[in-house]
Amino acid sequence: MNRYRLILVFAFASTVGLAVSAFGQGGTVVIDPGHGGYDRGGVPGQRISEKDKTLDVGLRLRRILQASGYRVIMTRDSDVFIPLPTRVAIANAHPGANFVSIHFNCASRVGANGIETYYYRSDSASLASSIHRNVVSGAPSENRGIRRRGFYVLRRTAIPSVLVECGFLTNPTEGSLAQTGDYRQKLAEQIARGIRRQPAPYVRPLTASLRSVSLGNDFVRVPAESFSRSRKRSSKSARSYRSSKSKKSESSTPRKKKHKKSSEE
Repeated sequence: MNRYRLILVFAFASTVGLAVSAFGQGGTVVIDPGHGGYDRGGVPGQRISEKDKTLDVGLRLRRILQASGYRVIMTRDSDVFIPLPTRVAIANAHPGANFVSIHFNCASRVGANGIETYYYRSDSASLASSIHRNVVSGAPSENRGIRRRGFYVLRRTAIPSVLVECGFLTNPTEGSLAQTGDYRQKLAEQIARGIRRQPAPYVRPLTASLRSVSLGNDFVRVPAESFSRSRKRSSKSARSYRSSKSKKSESSTPRKKKHKKSSEE
């Protein structure tokens, strides 16, 4: 009887060990809540502050990941301003980690909405895809796709790094959702699923206004596992883009907020 119990204990321990390993025990994630302190994020006069929403999602994400066995490093865990070089230094002090920067979007056009995810290093593409697919599947927002951009925290980090824009605070619907704890918890859970490389249950198609235009070589049209095929298509789009001298209309591709780009690049 004792031998039988011992076998059961070993079997249970092995099962738990495999499960925890699959969810990333021993892995390190650097969470970077955007903005903070005097930098509230967003555009001048924006009603909803970005800095506290990113921090709240980041802290929720930390709890979820720690419960899954991850080691979590925060670039900030309170309302303080952390310069971009310091955020990068924190990330680079942890070789082998993943870096996830959390932001909310904004635009001068209140109708702009949706989730978009950015990466720069080629070894960050699969992480960006996994996080984006999961966040989009759990949000009632449009899929604005995955883009390759040289934002400072993505360009200067030496580890796989992703920046996720969790919706537009200037959009009435998404702004209202972002102010609820339940929705911020959902965002944290979906980002965690992406970090753990769990499959997304459903991914809504890329928003129609973005399917109809060429966005150049930095745009990944398919937020799925087939990055090689999407890169071939994006290269063709780039050639088409360079040969065309027409400008994209703001209604098709809302501009990123200017001051945010200057602070992030």
